[in-house]
Amino acid sequence: MSAEGLFSICNAAALVGWLILAVFPRQKWSAALVTGVVIPVLLSLVYLALIATHFGKGHGDFQSLAGVAALFSDPFVLLAGWVHYLAFDLFVGSFEVRDAQRHGISHFIVLPCLFFTFMLGPIGFLLYLVVRGVKTRRLALD
Repeated sequence: MSAEGLFSICNAAALVGWLILAVFPRQKWSAALVTGVVIPVLLSLVYLALIATHFGKGHGDFQSLAGVAALFSDPFVLLAGWVHYLAFDLFVGSFEVRDAQRHGISHFIVLPCLFFTFMLGPIGFLLYLVVRGVKTRRLALD
């Protein structure tokens, strides 16, 4: 399969996960299973396959920004990096939903956090931590 085809499939899977988090947050199968385990594991398996078959075959390294740019010049390694983001961001979004439910934070308030986690990863997580901190008066995660 081409890198572009795999990119489309992985994006679609992640998008389904984000829609589940937004629309079905209180279903037992949603954040606890589908978006917290099943989809991230499937994406992780794709990541593993991409790393196993393409990593180390091209130029580049993690020693400099130029080395990283060269490493990601291979479309399959670039795709592996993208899938890495898809899996981790969805896992973080799933955590946000479960954690908000444990602390009685309205899903309506969590939705902007999810949007920013989906679009800008760490910024959404940071926003959720601010929301959580205001609600619980604590910074520590349980």
